[in-house]
Formats: sequence, C-alpha cells, structure tokens
Amino acid sequence: MAQVSIDKDMFEVVGKDLESADAIIRPSLTYWADAWRRLKENKLAIISLIVLMLVVAMAFVGPIISEFTYDEQDFTVINKEPNSVHWFGTDALGRDIFVRCWEGAKVSLFIGLVSAVINVTIGIIYGGISGYLGGYVDIIMMRIVEIIYSIPQLLWVILLMVVMGTGLKTIIIAISISGWGGMARLVRGQVLQLKQMEYVLAAKTLGADTSRIITQHLIPNAMGPIIINLTFQVPGAIFTEAFLSYIGLGIQPPLASWGSLANEGTLMLLIKPYQMFFPALLICITMLAFNILGDGLRDSLDPRLRK
Repeated sequence: MAQVSIDKDMFEVVGKDLESADAIIRPSLTYWADAWRRLKENKLAIISLIVLMLVVAMAFVGPIISEFTYDEQDFTVINKEPNSVHWFGTDALGRDIFVRCWEGAKVSLFIGLVSAVINVTIGIIYGGISGYLGGYVDIIMMRIVEIIYSIPQLLWVILLMVVMGTGLKTIIIAISISGWGGMARLVRGQVLQLKQMEYVLAAKTLGADTSRIITQHLIPNAMGPIIINLTFQVPGAIFTEAFLSYIGLGIQPPLASWGSLANEGTLMLLIKPYQMFFPALLICITMLAFNILGDGLRDSLDPRLRK
C-alpha cells in the first residue's frame, strides 16, 4: 500500500491562548450577591417588595398628609362615603378612615414584625441547641415542642389573652410564646445536617466551644431557610392580630389596627361596605405581598437553582 505524504503546510499550530484561559467569563459573586441577582429577576417578588415598602412608607406618611387625626370625631360627617375630603370615608363617629387605616398599619406591622423576630430568635436558640447536642437532650426538647405544637396557635393566644388581658404588649407576648415551634423544628433540621460538615469538625478539633460553633458556623449557614421562614411569620402574626382584634380581644379603642377597623366596619357592612373594605384590602395586599416575597426568596436562596 502506497504511503501518502502529508504536507506540514496543510496544518496550523494553534498553541496555547493564555489570555483566554485566564479570562474570567463570569464575575465572582458571594452567596448573598447571587441571591439578590436572582431575586431581581423575579418580577413578582420585586413588585411585592415595592408594595410592602409603599405600605410601610404610607403608615408614616399617610397620617401626616391628612388634615385629620386618627381619634378626631366630627358628628357632622358621620358615615360619609369616600369623597375629596375624606378619601376613605368616615365611620360611625365621624372619624377619618384614611388616617385610621394608616395608623392601624403602624400597629399591625409593628406587632407582625416584632412577634416574628421574637419567634425566630427563640426558635433559632432552641432549635440550634437541640440539634447540636442531640441525644436525650434533643429528644426531650423536641417532645416539648410537639406538646406545644399539638395545640392550635390561635387557641394558645386566646387563652393567654384571656389570662393576661388585652393590649399591644399582651398580643406580642401571646403570639411570641406560642409561635416559635415551627422555627425551632426548621433550625434543628438544618443544624443536624450541617454539624456533620468538615468545617464544623475542624472547629471542634481546634477547640471551639459549643456556643461559638452554633453562632459562628451553624446558624450563619442556615440563614437562607431562616429568612424565608421569617417572611412567612410576619403575615401570620399580622393575621393573628387582625383576628384577635376582630373578635374583640386585640387592640382596644381609641387605638386602631386593621383587625379592629375591620371589626368596626362589619357592623355597617350591609349599608356602608366601604368601612370594612379598605382595612380588609390592606390586610389582603400585605399578606399576599409577604407570601409572594417569601416564595421569591425561597427560589433565590436555593443554591440548587443557581444558573
């Protein structure tokens, strides 16, 4: 068989392109920077975040831009429908509903945020200790959570409200005492998974104590699920406060919250439905925005969805 001669001029030596090899195709991002980038791509979550910011802003700006105060009574304008002077109308005592809705927003959001933060804090501490120590300590601590969790939260809250009385502080305490079980379970599960990681074993080898390992290594690496749960805790606390105020165990006059306003509006529902419509609408918008934002955070903080 005849040999075929190959001309070297038919080939081109490519060589090594060191500049292309060293080029950074994608910029390096931290975990939180990448999560924020993915959250910005979720239009519904960003719209929900903007809506929540507007609600919070109006809670402080709304009473200022109005010429009325939340407890000002004017019996010459009783049960007036929405107009150019009273934008949301007036109630049975002639009070401006627009101002009372935004004053109520302060109370409802304050209760929701403070109660959620307290629940998350208790849950992180309790669940972190339970998951890290394990053994009989974990068994006993989780049985306590199951006992608390076996009774509906609203029943806990109502019983505590009946014993301690009504008021802003009482509502916060009642919601906080009964609402941390879910967070404790979540944190415990995360800690049980993370405590087997190499960096935790390395910290133990270097002599780090239990509190340092939990606070410096385990909890920071579980912050994604914790933040997601926090966004769902807030609307839950707002709804609980609204329900308590609706049945008369919550905020008492002359203070106002969305729940108490909805309760007052129920009395005039058939003839003046706007009195219940506006506070109920604000409750629905706020809870929907928190839930959509929570879903967006869950997607953006999940490293498995990183592209």
